[in-house]
Amino acid sequence: MSTTNWRRMDAVFTVGFVLCLLGTTGVQGDTLTVLQAPEFVSFQKGDWPVSGEKIPDLVALTMGFSVQEDLSWPGLQAGPLFQRPRANVLVVVRGVDSLALPQSVASYPLENPVPFTLDSVAETVHSLFAEDTPVVLQLAPSEERLYMLGKANAVFEDLPVTLQQIRARLSQDGSVLASLPLNSLSRNAEADLLFLSEVQVLHDITALLQRHRHLAKDHSPDLYSLELSGLEELSRLYGRDSAQYRDATAILASVLQKFGEDVYGLYGNSAVVEVVTVKTFEAPLTRKSRSILESKQISNPGSPYNLAYKYNFQYAVVFNIVLWLMIALALAVIATAYNLWNMDPGYDSIIYRMTNQKIRMD
Repeated sequence: MSTTNWRRMDAVFTVGFVLCLLGTTGVQGDTLTVLQAPEFVSFQKGDWPVSGEKIPDLVALTMGFSVQEDLSWPGLQAGPLFQRPRANVLVVVRGVDSLALPQSVASYPLENPVPFTLDSVAETVHSLFAEDTPVVLQLAPSEERLYMLGKANAVFEDLPVTLQQIRARLSQDGSVLASLPLNSLSRNAEADLLFLSEVQVLHDITALLQRHRHLAKDHSPDLYSLELSGLEELSRLYGRDSAQYRDATAILASVLQKFGEDVYGLYGNSAVVEVVTVKTFEAPLTRKSRSILESKQISNPGSPYNLAYKYNFQYAVVFNIVLWLMIALALAVIATAYNLWNMDPGYDSIIYRMTNQKIRMD
């Protein structure tokens, strides 16, 4: 092969290698961004990926709770034992892999973005602080899904949840339409109103917290979980290269930044605010099989789908307590019966001794 051909092949290889580098560096994945965190919750800056299914455990650890399985992730270090944040706010944004947030504590790549909920963390908060009635708020405006517990029932009862309520709120005084630069977004389009309604919900939550500042001063930690899918609808309708999508991402980034700062300040600089951005949630891979020996009997009478009973992690503890208590009681009964059987009535007990036959007369 001539020298000219070798040079051509080398040039083609170099150009291809550069294009591969540009392609890999230009791709951005889903991210977990910590907007605000107190000093005693130590997030380390680094490129450590975190799995989507471990987000609830991460939230529980930031609030000082224990988890079933150890989270071997170097991004979060152990903090003080007797100091916990007053609140944890998790915002999930669907339809975008990352947002240009001006300021943040740390950011990590998110892998395996499967759907998750904070139900386990909410149950832990409610069980440990049932007397203090902590605020537990889980909200998804696009799905009209709302879960409130504790003091949230009284504070956020007027929070607009359904799309009709939120649209009515947008037409009232003090709505975000008067202060946001809409640019290419329309007030009449369905997808645009969905996105603006989610922004309005963020604004109303901070307004209600400012009105009820006593919530941030109690001893029970609060939990907020918000899921926003307005960007996903805009990308589906207009495309990711459209002006509407670009304007919406810029608006949401600035709104989330202000939302995190407001919540962090309302809780006395003792709140953790995280933002999870995902393009789409991946359905977990499951393998379904059916045995030819499958029984038609329902193992759980309360479920018509032949589901097993929900496993309780305290089962092993209760089983050991009952087992060894029964063994101890059985040994005690055997020892007592043996001693009674071999007892000498005339020497060991006063029950069988003869009493005085003469009756004392006064």
